Amino acid sequence: MKKLITLLLFAVTLPLRAADAPIDSCNHRLYYTKPASVWEETLPLGNGRLGMMPDGGVLREHIVLNEISLWSGMEADYSNPDASKSLPAIRKLLFEGKNREAQELMYSSFVPKKQEADGRYGTYQTLGTLDIDFAYQSQTSVSKSESLALDGGTSRYRRCLDLRDAVAYTAFALEGVDYRREYFVSRDRDVMLVHLTAGSKGALNFSARLGRAEHGTVTVKGNALLMDGTLESGSPGREGMKYRVAMQLVSDGGEVAADPENGISLKHGQEAWLVLSATTSYAAEGTDFPGSRYAEVCDSLLKNAGVQIKNEMRMRGMAAEATALKSHAAAHRSLYDRVSLTLPSTPDDTLPTDERILRFTRQESPALAALYYNYGRYLLISSTRPGSLPPNLQGLWANSLLTPWNGDYHTNINVQMNHWPLEQAGLSELYQPLTTLMERLVPSGEATARTFYGKEAEGWVLHMMTNVWNYTAPGEHPSWGATNTGGAWLCAHLWEHYLYTQDKDYLRRIYPVLKGAARFFSSTTVEEPSHGWLVTAPTSSPENSFYVPGDSVTPVSICMGPTMDVQLLTELYTNVITAARLLGCDAEYAAKLEADLKKFPPMQISKEGYLQEWLEDYKEAEVHHRHVSHLYGLHPGNLISPTATPALADACRMTLNRRGDGGTGWSRAWKVNFWARLGDGNRAWKLFKSLLHPAIDLQTGRHGSGTFPNLFCSHPPFQIDGNYGGAAGIGEMLLQSHEGFVNLLPALPDSWNCGNFRGMRVRGGASIDLHWKNGKAMEAAVTALVPGEFTIKMPAGIARAKVETGEETHEYTGETFPLNLKKGETGRITFFSF
Repeated sequence: MKKLITLLLFAVTLPLRAADAPIDSCNHRLYYTKPASVWEETLPLGNGRLGMMPDGGVLREHIVLNEISLWSGMEADYSNPDASKSLPAIRKLLFEGKNREAQELMYSSFVPKKQEADGRYGTYQTLGTLDIDFAYQSQTSVSKSESLALDGGTSRYRRCLDLRDAVAYTAFALEGVDYRREYFVSRDRDVMLVHLTAGSKGALNFSARLGRAEHGTVTVKGNALLMDGTLESGSPGREGMKYRVAMQLVSDGGEVAADPENGISLKHGQEAWLVLSATTSYAAEGTDFPGSRYAEVCDSLLKNAGVQIKNEMRMRGMAAEATALKSHAAAHRSLYDRVSLTLPSTPDDTLPTDERILRFTRQESPALAALYYNYGRYLLISSTRPGSLPPNLQGLWANSLLTPWNGDYHTNINVQMNHWPLEQAGLSELYQPLTTLMERLVPSGEATARTFYGKEAEGWVLHMMTNVWNYTAPGEHPSWGATNTGGAWLCAHLWEHYLYTQDKDYLRRIYPVLKGAARFFSSTTVEEPSHGWLVTAPTSSPENSFYVPGDSVTPVSICMGPTMDVQLLTELYTNVITAARLLGCDAEYAAKLEADLKKFPPMQISKEGYLQEWLEDYKEAEVHHRHVSHLYGLHPGNLISPTATPALADACRMTLNRRGDGGTGWSRAWKVNFWARLGDGNRAWKLFKSLLHPAIDLQTGRHGSGTFPNLFCSHPPFQIDGNYGGAAGIGEMLLQSHEGFVNLLPALPDSWNCGNFRGMRVRGGASIDLHWKNGKAMEAAVTALVPGEFTIKMPAGIARAKVETGEETHEYTGETFPLNLKKGETGRITFFSF
């Protein structure tokens, strides 16, 4: 057995081959010098379906396990036959300016047949826990409450997450023996693995137990430990989702035993693997979940992985290492290594991650943004995969049975934000789970459209939340549940995927989904009485409220034609029109949408200069509200920009200044993107610092908005959308392409004066590499992923660009210049400053 590396070396070196280690390796890892004391300090691992979070405990290792499809509840009918009957009266009240009365009527009639805690809706739940209890020669030498493992009085404890390999490590020395653990969720073998080693023969002693707070029974089958259970369906007499977790121990020597109560144990060992498989009975079109075959599949995954591990342990030293870790890392790197980002370094980069976050509150550290960007990409790769489900509010990491907000898919910002960085980060195939989820929602959305909006309603609708059971009805509280543009917003993501890939076959596939969403609104929008504008009614601006004239006491949310709805429908209709032309179909329907577009309300600027959120300039109930929904047209939409619509861009600036830089974690992340789109890199960087504010008060232990020690975003509580939104914001500061041209360094902060990125994607289908120095672009490479003409905007401070494509060389001095490339061809650009 190879001698374990010393922990002092481990403290500064990642377990990468020297030839592969990036220069800024500090920004491809999280590391700590003590075990986790709370879940938000543990390290997330995942393969897009399975997840685990180890805490690195010395006496007891506590690992939370997850499987992304494990939901309570069931598919159910929430129809309310009274809803559509009340619709004319609700609209009449809105036309008369009686929004409060309209809202009261909706509470009594326009709600689903659903209770607030309706068990049928269900919740995403933790799969269970793996607890590993260790025995050492002297149990008194360390306690679980201590943060260090001691050897001769020297602290040598390290806990690390390697983002490039998707492997976590714990290492320490105790009583003269080096101990090391490796944890990963295999992307290629689809199992969870824990590799444990000791530096002395016979020094590895532990017992490993599976557990769950409820609905879990542990048994022994052969040499495996099984945990089986059935969740609640929410309907009496009907079984809910079933699951199985299976665990096997593979060791190189030592004494192995297993029983249901004490788990699997090893005595006098030196090296061992814990292999865990897990499956559920969930099944859905467009996914790879096994359904009723879940137990058989779980057992098969465990058996195959166990045999492979045994063979690899037997072969080690006799042949080239073809280990489970190496094959997993290769599969992960095939996604992770597509993009890289380097920003200016500081001595703080080498600090433990929790200390690095604390220092960032008072010390400039540009490279922390590179770590955050890399972590966002890592979390995306780890929380979804083709054939799985999209990342939910928690990604796939949950530590309770009652996950906050059910751990579902909020469609008024959150699930969308989960996908913002995806395309630019070169992870295009990870859109598949969202695409198939939307396709599965269409039949339910069609039924919801007829039930709640009448037999005249066409197409399909999705309100502000959904789950794995295809929920599309309004939420039970109209004040936040009446927003009916969730499907329209998700359609924007389907269109984005087409813009990045230029895949006509994909466009043909999604066109019925886009058209169906447009048909719902083209059949249900109404003319408001003041101007004859076509508006949505009833609806709301997500989760926000206002005061109607003459009433400064009662907050009201129900309205017609809020700015965000107008922006979303403008983009939806425009995209359907464009798609119809590209596909050569539906000319008549496209003409109808074009006519409707002309009847939409304009975006309005208030007398005070900010962008109005509602059709009327109502007084907000909360000026600093977390949602800034009426700025959708600025980001992630493409209706407002400083160059194309300068007056509206100025109104957005005033809106943001009025809203303030605070808010929940994800709200701060969205504001990073807003300021990047406005071209203000320093303000975006200020918001990023706000996003990275330590979420745990060191004096009280209370959780607030910001970032946890493991870099999870805090709403509070933990909500993963802020991680993805923050990563997207960093990308937006460096590269934009939403206006039809490639914009290099559009919002560069002063402190990011030098750096480079590689592999970032742009709309139209190209990959961009860029190097900059002294705040100015120096060299770029544009590689076509599909053939086409790409327009490059001359970067700030640049007078001339020399472009080399094959044997041709051209020079440009204008505001933009073209780049015609064949698939796979690269245009190399050298920039010359004034």
